[in-house]
Amino acid sequence: MDFYSFAPIAAVVDGAYTVVTALAELLAALLDPLAAGVSAALAIILITVLVRAALIPVGRSQVRAEFTRRRLAPKLHELRKRHGKNPELLQRKTMELYAREKASPLAGCLPMLAQLPVISTLYALFILTTVNGHPNHLLTEQFGGVPLGTSLVSLLGTAEPWPGVLVFAIALTLIAVTAWLSRRVALRFSEGQPTDGVSPAVQSLMGPLSWLPFLTVVFAALVPLAATLYLTVTTAWTLAERVILRRVMRPRGESPS
Repeated sequence: MDFYSFAPIAAVVDGAYTVVTALAELLAALLDPLAAGVSAALAIILITVLVRAALIPVGRSQVRAEFTRRRLAPKLHELRKRHGKNPELLQRKTMELYAREKASPLAGCLPMLAQLPVISTLYALFILTTVNGHPNHLLTEQFGGVPLGTSLVSLLGTAEPWPGVLVFAIALTLIAVTAWLSRRVALRFSEGQPTDGVSPAVQSLMGPLSWLPFLTVVFAALVPLAATLYLTVTTAWTLAERVILRRVMRPRGESPS
């Protein structure tokens, strides 16, 4: 059974199709002739900005949780020293500490999880030839001469990938630079936090895990160009939002990271 033929999923994708199409038509009318041929791509970018703007409260809660975890780092360090040989007790004491401080160790995952429905819907919009029984005209839309439903991998398999591959090269370069900056910002923010109470296994993972943002580059090369545009904008937004909110919400007396 086709996953996208399931009635509730088909209705969601069809609703998204209507929104993107209507927004593209509106942008084409407002920006004519500047938006000629790229109105659908501009609609994707605008939707990304609107989604991220709506998620600013989630970003604030995430940054608040980061400062809470930094403040709790010495207490967590003491718990690991005291109960490190009893993993069950250590886990219980750790969760009790988070509960007392009204913090969540999973707060950092919220923005990413909140965006999954959006990115998965965009992916569906630009791989399906039909949406809820009607033709998918979004597949004919282009950006930089590349159909929005084409991925870099599929483009490289064509007879003439150039100059369309340049569009992906620019987008992937922007995502890679953003990932590099995000890694630097994250490492700088975590400087000075005690790690000697952390298990060797966890410490060995901390280095490789810091490179996880670069997986977005790989993912962006595999998905349709529409989703690549979304990832380009949302990764840049995430970095800028994190830097700004950390400065605005920084507790008094704490030096900037």
